[in-house]
Amino acid sequence: MTDQGLHAVTGAFGYSGKYIAQRLLANGRRVISLTNSLNRPNPFGDRVKAFPLSFDDPDRLRESLRGVAVLYNTYWVRFNYRWFSHEDGVRNTKRLFQAAKEAGVERIVHVSITNPSEDSPLEYFRGKAQLERALRQTGLSHAILRPTVLFGKEDILINNMVWFLRRFPVFGVFGDGQYRLQPVYVDDLAQLAVEQGEKSENAVINAVGPETFTYCGLAEELQSRIGVRRTVVHIPPRLGWAVGWATGKLVRDVIITWPEIQGLMAGLLCVDTPPTGKTRLTDWVRCHAATLGRRYASELARRANREADYGSL
Repeated sequence: MTDQGLHAVTGAFGYSGKYIAQRLLANGRRVISLTNSLNRPNPFGDRVKAFPLSFDDPDRLRESLRGVAVLYNTYWVRFNYRWFSHEDGVRNTKRLFQAAKEAGVERIVHVSITNPSEDSPLEYFRGKAQLERALRQTGLSHAILRPTVLFGKEDILINNMVWFLRRFPVFGVFGDGQYRLQPVYVDDLAQLAVEQGEKSENAVINAVGPETFTYCGLAEELQSRIGVRRTVVHIPPRLGWAVGWATGKLVRDVIITWPEIQGLMAGLLCVDTPPTGKTRLTDWVRCHAATLGRRYASELARRANREADYGSL
């Protein structure tokens, strides 16, 4: 893969996209971002020019990608809400792929999810599988990265688990809590994405960290690292979802959805492949124990406020 031309990253002012952009700049690449948050603070100054993700204007979207050699796509929708939906995410991403092809983009590095399936009853995993197929059908050189749970400074899931552990005397676990997950550090995912951007062969890679936890085990590890002791309570999954829904109303956010609980309990965030990431969650939490979970991280606030720094919401 040529290293000439631009490298475009969707969402470079957000979470995983920011880490990909950082690594590209460190490697001397010229970088632009396609984003829905043009007014959010640009952490890269004039080194990264931003263009709108003009999903409803194919010509404009195509022209934004003109001259781009590699597109790194992190765009997605976590859950259905009145402002957005998985259906929107699938439709918009297909438009992005088509615009990239028409603009002459040479390669796409696309962030998917572990265990996608077009037969899945869960719309998240089904939509991700549909997009993998759509990317293959473009005929473009591509790499599909399938991460599990991401962790890092701007993380939501791990941060908010710790937030709950700090504030409540008990911690609820859905069912038996023996389902597994393999958290991967966001910068390890970024490194993998940039490495794949330099290649030309098609690839599908599970992006997983070096540690595997049961959900119960993860809760115990987090307690130990931040120095608290809570009673872990096993609760029926539907009751756990109801508690999450009610708490979400208090913090004005969607804490967890029923499909997310189903995917977690089905073991879809765990795969039987060697780790690609090197950073251990336990080590990272130990280093950030003083600040992790001190403030609740809101998914809806990040989507509603497109002007504030992403990590402050």
